[in-house]
Amino acid sequence: MMTGLLQPTSGRVLFNGAELGSMQKKKIGVCPQELVLWEALTCRENLTFMGNMYGVEKRALENRVNELLDYLSLTDKADQPASKLSGGMKRRLNVALSVVHHPEIVFLDEPSAGLDPQTRQLLWDFIRALRDKEGKTVILTTHVMEEADALSDRVAIIDHGKLLLLDTPDALKKTMGRGDVVELQLGDIAMNDAIIQRVSTLDGIEEAYELKDRVAVRALNAPSKLPELVGLIEGAGGSVCDVTIRGNTLEDVFIYLTGRALRE
Repeated sequence: MMTGLLQPTSGRVLFNGAELGSMQKKKIGVCPQELVLWEALTCRENLTFMGNMYGVEKRALENRVNELLDYLSLTDKADQPASKLSGGMKRRLNVALSVVHHPEIVFLDEPSAGLDPQTRQLLWDFIRALRDKEGKTVILTTHVMEEADALSDRVAIIDHGKLLLLDTPDALKKTMGRGDVVELQLGDIAMNDAIIQRVSTLDGIEEAYELKDRVAVRALNAPSKLPELVGLIEGAGGSVCDVTIRGNTLEDVFIYLTGRALRE
């Protein structure tokens, strides 16, 4: 719908305040989840063909093709047919095709699906470069919460076609989900049970429990509660020897909002 291929079932699509229909399609680049390549053409020919369809000037297109091949570590495969590439190489070429014409807005639909860790990092660096060096707006669809957290300025959580929440990753993790976990190592572990009972009565505490002889406390924005926790422990005659904080994750937030039922 946002690329103009389908009519919105509700709402409007605006780019810089203007309706989608008035926008030149060459300003949009789309990388679908399923690979769309010309298998008989080489990597260079694939990119050149796509650039020609967008009307990119010949010299500028040659430079852009070489740039993308280098960016995505495909230079040594430039003259090999797409059919001979590995799955990861095909995925990278698929992404390159979506930006060969220098679009202002790039839609990437699960671009890292099925990639090995090294290739995923390479692709993530390229996506960051699109945003930071080329100034493009990147709209990324992903089920990998780590990817959303690593790449996004803002995250929209959508379930059953409905937008549930839209905010920065940090704001989502601080205000939603089951919260961060603070682990406290007490000077006297015999006090753990008594401290857990007291902590459980504090406002804003999701849960308190013992974990490997430590007192674990889960709460939204848990680091902000640390002074109160330490004060409670010291007020009870105890002491804190060590503190560890494990942050809330986007996956925590996603599960909190959408539940654990499988999505078919």
